[in-house]
Amino acid sequence: MTSHNDTKPDTELTGYACIQRYVKTLDSSPGVYRMLDADSRVLYVGKARNLKARVSNYMRPGHSGRIEKMIAATASMMFLTTRTETEALLLEQNLIKQLKPKYNVLLRDDKSFPNILVAKDHAFPQIKKHRGAKKEKGAYFGPFASAGAVNRTLNQLQKAFLLRNCSDSMFESRTRPCLLYQIKRCSGPCVGLISEVDYRESVKDAERFLSGRSTKVQEDLAEQMMAASEAMEFERAAGLRDRIRALTQVQTSQGINPRGVAEADVIGLYMDSGQACVQVFFIRANQNWGNKDFYPRVGPDVSPAEVMEAFLGQFYDNKEPPRQLILSDAIENADLMQEALSEKAGRKVEILVPQRGEKQELIAGALRNARESLARRMSESATQAKLLRGVAEAFDLDSPPNRIEVYDNSHIQGTNAVGGMIVAGPEGFMRNAYRKFNIRGDDLTPGDDFGMMKEVLTRRFTRLQKEDPDRDKGLWPDLLLIDGGAGQVSAVHEIMVEHGVEDIPMIGVAKGVDRDHGKEEFHRTGQRPFALKRNDPVLYFIQRLRDEAHRFAIGTHRAKRAKAVGATPLDEITGVGAARKRALLAHFGSAKAVSRANLADLKAVEGISAGLAQKVYDFFHDKG
Repeated sequence: MTSHNDTKPDTELTGYACIQRYVKTLDSSPGVYRMLDADSRVLYVGKARNLKARVSNYMRPGHSGRIEKMIAATASMMFLTTRTETEALLLEQNLIKQLKPKYNVLLRDDKSFPNILVAKDHAFPQIKKHRGAKKEKGAYFGPFASAGAVNRTLNQLQKAFLLRNCSDSMFESRTRPCLLYQIKRCSGPCVGLISEVDYRESVKDAERFLSGRSTKVQEDLAEQMMAASEAMEFERAAGLRDRIRALTQVQTSQGINPRGVAEADVIGLYMDSGQACVQVFFIRANQNWGNKDFYPRVGPDVSPAEVMEAFLGQFYDNKEPPRQLILSDAIENADLMQEALSEKAGRKVEILVPQRGEKQELIAGALRNARESLARRMSESATQAKLLRGVAEAFDLDSPPNRIEVYDNSHIQGTNAVGGMIVAGPEGFMRNAYRKFNIRGDDLTPGDDFGMMKEVLTRRFTRLQKEDPDRDKGLWPDLLLIDGGAGQVSAVHEIMVEHGVEDIPMIGVAKGVDRDHGKEEFHRTGQRPFALKRNDPVLYFIQRLRDEAHRFAIGTHRAKRAKAVGATPLDEITGVGAARKRALLAHFGSAKAVSRANLADLKAVEGISAGLAQKVYDFFHDKG
């Protein structure tokens, strides 16, 4: 891959003249091009089979309004040539995700999806939810569309196969079976209530079921139930009946279970009024493992083919594609996308746009879901826009705010203090913009809410001035909401004056005289406090924002407190990370026992090298 023409030409030109100058320097190599504005911000990233031919296309008339605007704003271009078109396609989608150019279709929500992991590093394997890199040894089944879909399936699988979900250290420390055994969700391997051979059979059955071979599993269980019944072992027969019911429950909760589609993502796209919804159904092992909707950023004149291609490239950039992608809309470079995804997966990936049969029925279902989801979202957006107009009117703002930041603190008598910031805008809560602040102030009096808020706001504005000094990246708030009355507002106003950001409106939300929900008072600098009518939708909206900030701050505080409770002297030893800490605690039972251990015992712990054992020993014995 080589970079080419990544500097501005000598003469400052924009629009068609700028592009024409670059065309003269290009050849027919495949590659990726970037269009930049006068401030070197990336406007658009595109790929090309033939860079010269592709960029020359911009010189011809007849472009849409969106492309015309983009051309007019172009002041320079950058090029990267690649060896193949496939490489260009992968690089293009990678750059779009990184740079988020204004004129590209952009997938905004791109989290990883959970899997079910049957761990294989123990004589009695554990079954659990797993998200992220597949580093643990074991069999992975997924992806599932949501944590809820995984939890429901795990719940039923525990009933059906009685596999443990406890951690290894918990397993080793048990002397009697836990509650899960009592409620028939586990077979009690921790205290020898099932043999290793029988437990492994249950693990194999669970894997067969998750691999789509569920009929055989249910037939075997039915035979065992009949045999137990004939032998008059009625309690055992009832247990087996409950396990069969649990498997049936998994299948019925999945809704659609296609016979002719073993492994595929069914992707339906619906567009309306310049907005789009992409609905993805995950079909694995002939079972529906849930669906998820996405709302990519699109323009008013973008074609379905362009949206679908951009979605595929960005969605599978960090995910393994299934064997089939069943699409509602054809894409222009289907052969190229198929080749790129097959190369990524290390096996054939097929792209289909079915016109009839079961696959077409699956697409019809995905499209119906996409249409309904987009209608709901557009209705919610209209309501949100109305509420933001109401906020502007209630608090005398120049225009409806695009970004509201709400702050709250949480602590217990000053300990484990954290600040939380939530963000809301035209599309509701912007959860990827939430921030937590660990309160560092050593000189703060425990419980000093003013001091904590000052620290949080100081850090926030300092960072904003560094990251977005020109206020053109959309990171600055249009309105600040603070939990508190006149005192809090005064303290925050001082910080704003100090940082030269007095132009940002700021409201303090305080409970009324009798602290009644619904009698909130609103405080502004230099003005008398006022209240909104009890039934005012804007009041409910502000309450929702404040409650969300409170929930987020409390959740962050609890997580910090839990971490502090689990802290041990081992955390201070360089080289002892989470895995080695677990290994030491599992082996010795407690940090105190580790501190008393001799060197030979430390060396005997799995995963602890002789050098690290010496370091741990020295840490506890060289302190006097």
